Amino acid sequence: MAEKTVSAADTGTTFQTLRNLWPYMYPADRPDLRWRVTWATLLLVVAKLVLVAGPYFFKWATDALAGTGQYHPPLPEILLAPIALVIAYNFLRLVQLGFNQLRDALFARVGQHAVRQLAFRTFVHMHQLSLRFHLERRTGGLSRIIERGTKGIETIVRFIMLNTAPTVLEFALTAGIFAFTYGWKYVAVVAVTVAFYVWFTVRASDWRIGIRRDMNDSDTDANTKAIDSLLNFETVKYFGNEAMEARRFDRSMARYETAATRIWTSLGWLNFGQGVIYGLGTTVVMCMSAYEVMNKTQTIGDFVFINAMLMQLSVPLNFIGFIYREIRQGLTDIEHMFDLLGVKQEVVDKPDAKPLAVDAGRVEFRDVHFSYDPNRKILKGISFEVPAGKTVAIVGPSGAGKSTISRLLFRFYDVQSGAVLIDGQNVRDVTQESLRSAIGMVPQDTVLFNDTVAYNIRYGRMDADEGEVRRAAELAQIGPFIERLPEGYATMVGERGLKLSGGEKQRVAIARTILKAPPILILDEATSALDSHTEQEIQAALDLVSKDRTTIVIAHRLSTVISADEIIVLKDGQIAERGTHGDLLRQHGLYASMWDRQREATEAEERLRIARETDDLGVVVRRRTEEVS
Repeated sequence: MAEKTVSAADTGTTFQTLRNLWPYMYPADRPDLRWRVTWATLLLVVAKLVLVAGPYFFKWATDALAGTGQYHPPLPEILLAPIALVIAYNFLRLVQLGFNQLRDALFARVGQHAVRQLAFRTFVHMHQLSLRFHLERRTGGLSRIIERGTKGIETIVRFIMLNTAPTVLEFALTAGIFAFTYGWKYVAVVAVTVAFYVWFTVRASDWRIGIRRDMNDSDTDANTKAIDSLLNFETVKYFGNEAMEARRFDRSMARYETAATRIWTSLGWLNFGQGVIYGLGTTVVMCMSAYEVMNKTQTIGDFVFINAMLMQLSVPLNFIGFIYREIRQGLTDIEHMFDLLGVKQEVVDKPDAKPLAVDAGRVEFRDVHFSYDPNRKILKGISFEVPAGKTVAIVGPSGAGKSTISRLLFRFYDVQSGAVLIDGQNVRDVTQESLRSAIGMVPQDTVLFNDTVAYNIRYGRMDADEGEVRRAAELAQIGPFIERLPEGYATMVGERGLKLSGGEKQRVAIARTILKAPPILILDEATSALDSHTEQEIQAALDLVSKDRTTIVIAHRLSTVISADEIIVLKDGQIAERGTHGDLLRQHGLYASMWDRQREATEAEERLRIARETDDLGVVVRRRTEEVS
C-alpha cells in the first residue's frame, strides 16, 4: 500500500491517488460506510437529474409569459400557468439543494474515516521506523508534514467524490440535452469552451504548484525553528539569544509571506483567465440562440433555457478549476507524508519471529561489529557475557561505544556482524515487542511526558493500579515528595518534565522501571548529571531496583561501579581491560588512570567545598563577635 501511494505522489495522477485511497473510502470491514457511499452516489445522480430538469420549467414559464404556445410541455393544463411553472422551477432547485446536502452529510463520516485511518497508519509507521531515522529528522518539520498531509487527504477524498464526479455527470447531461434539442453546433461550441477552460486551468494550476511548494517549505522551516526554539527555551535564555531566534523565525516567515502573496496573486490571474474563456464561449452560444429566435426557429423560452443551462454549467466548471487546484495542492501537501509512508523499516521482525523466552536473563555479546556510518566503526569485535542476576559495568572515554551497547540490546539497530543474545536467543530472531518488554532502562537524561506524575510512573506498566504506582514511588524514594505536592500524584510535570529537578525526574524513571519489573536492567549513566549528594540517594534506589536482576551499568563516574561483578573498559570500540574494581586498579592501566583522575577531581571538589564552608563559618563568627562587642 505504501509503495502504491508513493507512486501516486510521484506521478501526481488523480486516478492513481483515487485507486490508492479507494480502500479507505469504501472499506471492506465497514459495511455501514459502504452503505453510505452507495446512497451518496445515488443521491448525486438524482440531484443532477433534478438540476438539469429545472431549466425546462424556466423555459416553459418564459414561453407561457411570452404567449408562445407551440412548445407546450407534456403537463396538465393546471400546471401550465406561468406562476405554477415558476413555483415548480424553484421547488426543484430546493429539492436539488436538499439532495446535495444529504449526500454531503452521508459522505462526511466516510471522508473523516479515511483521514483518521491514514493519519493513524502514518503515526504507527513513525513509531516503527528506526532510531536512526528520528535522530536525523526534525520534530517540528515532521509534525507539520503529517498535519498538512492529513488535511490534503481529506481534500482529495472529498473533492473527488463530491465534486469531480457530479461535474462530469452534469457536463454529460448538458451535452446530451444540447445535442438532442439544438444540434451538434451547440455541443461543439460548449465542448471547445470546456476543453480550453480545463486546459488553461491545468496549465495555470501546475505553475502555481511550484509556488505552493515554496510556501510549504517556508512554513515547515518556520514551524521547525519555532518548536526547536521553544523546546530549548532555557538555552535561549542562558545565552540571551531571544532576538536572534526571533530574526531566524522572521526570515522564514518572510519567505512564507512572499510565497503566500504570489499564491493569491496567481489565483487572481487564474480566475480572470477562466472568466474570459467561459465568457467568450457563452457569448458565442447565446448569439447563436439569439439569431435563431430572430428567425423564429427558437422561442424566447429556448433562449432563456440555453442561458440557464450555461449558467448552471459554469458553477461546476468553476469547481473544476477549484477541484483541480485543491487536488494538486493536496497532492503537494501529502507528497512528503507519502514519502514517510514509503520509508522502509530498518529493523523488522522476521516472519517466523517468536516471543523472547526469558528463563534466567543471561546477556551475551558475541563478536559484535557495528557502525552508524560505514566509514566510522563504533564496535570492533566486542564479546562479553552478563551472567543471570549479575551486574556488569561498562566504562570508558567518550565515544568508546558505551551507549551503543544499550541500543543494540534494545535492537534499535541491527549489528553488522556477530550476535546479541539473551538466554541463548539471538535478539534478531525474537519479536521486538517481547524483547523490549524484558528490558528496563534508566537513562541519563530522563524525558517525561507532559502529563501527571502518576501517568509517567504508570508508563512502565499501563495496567498498574493506583496502589502499585504508589508502591513503586515509595521504592524509588520519591513517594514522600509526591505526597507533599499540592495535587499529589495528579501534579502535571510540564513539557519534558521541566517542573521537576534532575534528581526527581530520575526517581520517576526508577519508579516506572520498578513498576515494569523487567528481568534485565540497563542503567545508562543514570547519575552522571547529578550532584554528589543526589547521586548517593539515587544510587541507593538503583541498587534496590537492580537487586537479583541482570544489570548492565553504563557509567561515567567510576565510583558508582565499584561493587559491580565485572567492569569492562572500552577504548576505540574494543575491550581494553576487564575485571573487578580491585583487579583493574592492580593492573595500573586505563581504568586505574581514569580512577586516579576522577579521585583527584573529587578530592579537589571536596577541598573547595570545605574551604567555602570554613569561609562562611569565619564570616558568621566575625559578625557575632562584632555584635557582642
